Amino acid sequence: MPASVKSEIRLQKFLSQSGVCSRRKAEELIREGRVEVDDRIALIGESIVAGSAVVRVDGKRIIARQQDHLTLVLNKPRHYVCTNADPHQDQTVFDLLPKIWQDPRMICAGRLDKDTEGLLILTTDGDLAQRLTHPSKRVIKRYQVRVQRDLQGDDIPKLLRGRTLEGQWLQFDKIIPPKHKGSEFEVHLDHGKKREIRRLLESFGYLVKKLKRTQIGAYKMRGLARGQARPLKSSEIKALLAPARENER
Repeated sequence: MPASVKSEIRLQKFLSQSGVCSRRKAEELIREGRVEVDDRIALIGESIVAGSAVVRVDGKRIIARQQDHLTLVLNKPRHYVCTNADPHQDQTVFDLLPKIWQDPRMICAGRLDKDTEGLLILTTDGDLAQRLTHPSKRVIKRYQVRVQRDLQGDDIPKLLRGRTLEGQWLQFDKIIPPKHKGSEFEVHLDHGKKREIRRLLESFGYLVKKLKRTQIGAYKMRGLARGQARPLKSSEIKALLAPARENER
């Protein structure tokens, strides 16, 4: 390719690499007509020449970022929401970060609801967030669950078969039951619909008393106090996308 010819990049990928949002969210913004390229409404699937095209989201020009990405692991406490800004919520997970790590490009790579705690990935890398959260990537997330009564053995195959609730198909990929009769067990999901674990269990008469994410891919959170965060090493980021060993608990 001649030096004067610049390569094109998909608009969704450009927005993701610029730290605006994930690719999936970028598609939503484009469909909603909130993205402009060279003073016209952008189209789904179009490509641009980064550095030449003028891209705006909600009227604000987006500049391609060349700086390194930052990816953090946070031990999320309960009562914090996974959003960058919500006028109806007093506490967001980003409030837990020291100022040195607060970056408007930072997004949650797989949200946890307000009452769920544990492993949360925060990153400025939209591509990484896409790979961790898109169902086609099948990245397994592991959760520790405690319900208000003993888990019945007859219900386990039903939870694994799944059911439709409010027009959505909900299903667990794997359940590791208690060694003996009890109310604490582990659930594995390779996808993430809103409050899926709580909703599916409640449909079988189980009220979730505690829900904590402990592992993503082959990465297991260890030694991090509740409410604390730290940067991930490159080897740990790779572990997020790697399959876990079957015998890991």
